[in-house]
Amino acid sequence: MAFVLGTTSGGTGRHVLMLVEGLVRRGHQVAVIGPRSVEEKFSYARAGARFVEVAVSDRPHPVNDLRAVLAVRRLTRDADVVHAHGLRAGALAALAKLGRRGGAGRLREEAGRRGGAGRLREETGRGGARLVVTLHNALTAGGFVGLVYGVLERIGARGADHVLVVSPDLGESMSRLGASDVRAAVVPAPAPEPAKRTPREVRDELGAGERPVFLTVARLAQQKGLETLLDVAAGPWPSGEPLFVIAGDGPLREELRRRIEDEKLPVLLLGHRTDVPDLLGAAVALLMPSRWEGQPLTLREALMSGTPAIAYKVGGIPDILGDAGVLVPYGDAEGVRRGVRELIETPGLAETLAAAAERRGREMPGADDAVQDVLAVYGAQDREG
Repeated sequence: MAFVLGTTSGGTGRHVLMLVEGLVRRGHQVAVIGPRSVEEKFSYARAGARFVEVAVSDRPHPVNDLRAVLAVRRLTRDADVVHAHGLRAGALAALAKLGRRGGAGRLREEAGRRGGAGRLREETGRGGARLVVTLHNALTAGGFVGLVYGVLERIGARGADHVLVVSPDLGESMSRLGASDVRAAVVPAPAPEPAKRTPREVRDELGAGERPVFLTVARLAQQKGLETLLDVAAGPWPSGEPLFVIAGDGPLREELRRRIEDEKLPVLLLGHRTDVPDLLGAAVALLMPSRWEGQPLTLREALMSGTPAIAYKVGGIPDILGDAGVLVPYGDAEGVRRGVRELIETPGLAETLAAAAERRGREMPGADDAVQDVLAVYGAQDREG
C-alpha cells in the first residue's frame, strides 16, 4: 500500500500517520510518498513505513508536477493500493495511474464550452493498482487558481476508483464531477490530553476575571472566517462583555491585531498554543466561524473534552456537532452573538450542552474504526483477523 500526500502540517498528515500505524500493526507493507517536510513533521518511517521523498508542491507547477507524476508512477508500480490525500496529490496520483496502463487506457481532453476549462474523459476501463483519494478540504479559491484547482478536482474524481470525503457537500461535488464511487471518510481525532491546570488558573492567566470565555482554535487564515468573529465580539453586549480568545497563528495575524486594537475589541490573540485542553476547560464554548470545515479535529477534541460549540452550519460540522451546541447559517454574525448570549444568560443551558458534548465525544470513531474502514475500501484482508 502506498500513500501519496502533499505539503501539510496539520490534520491530513496526522490522519495518514494514524492509518500507517494501524496498517503496519496489522502486518501490511506501507510506503509514504511526499515532500521531505511531511516526514520531518510526522516521522512515517519511525511508524514502520518506507518513506520516499517526492516534491508535491502546494501550488500547480507544470514541470515539477510532471516530475512528481513520473516519480509516483515509478514508485507505485508494484502497489496493490495507492491512497492519495488531498486535491493535488489525488490529481497527480490519478495521472500516474493512467500512465501505468501501457496503452490500455488513455485520457482524452475535450475542449470545454465554459470558461475554457478542459473536460477530461477516460476512454477505457480501470486497471493497475486501486486508487483511493481522500479529500480533506473544499475548493475555496477563486479566479485563475480556482480554475486550475477545478481541473485537478475533475482529474481526481474521474481517475479514482474510490473517493472518500469528509463532508456531504464534498461528496455531492465529486459525484457531479464524475466520481464512480463516493463514500464518507472516517477521520477520528486522537483522545485529548487531560488538562494540566484548573479553569480558574487559566482564567487568571487570561485576565478574564468573572467574564465568560469563548475560545476559537484556528489557523489565522481566510478559510477560518475570523473577521466574522471580530464582528461578533464588537457587540453590543448589554448584559456584560464576554472575552473572546483565539489560539493559533497564521498570515492574517497582523490584520486581525490591528482591528482588535483600533476597535478596542474584547479579543485576545494567543498565538500558537500547546495547552488547548486547558483552554477548552476554561471556556463556556468553542466558537467556529469557519467558511468551511470537513471533520475538524478541534471540534472533535472539544466534544471529547465536554465543551459545546457555536459554529456555522457548513461542511461536516452539523454531522459532528449534533445537539451539542448551536448551529448558525454561515455569515450570520448576529446569530452567533445571539448564541453566545443564550449560553451566558439562560440558566442551565451551558451545562445541558456540555453534557451533550460529552455524550457526543464518547460516540466519536477511533483509530481502529478508521483503519477498518479503509481496509474495507481497499478490499484487503486484515491480517489480525
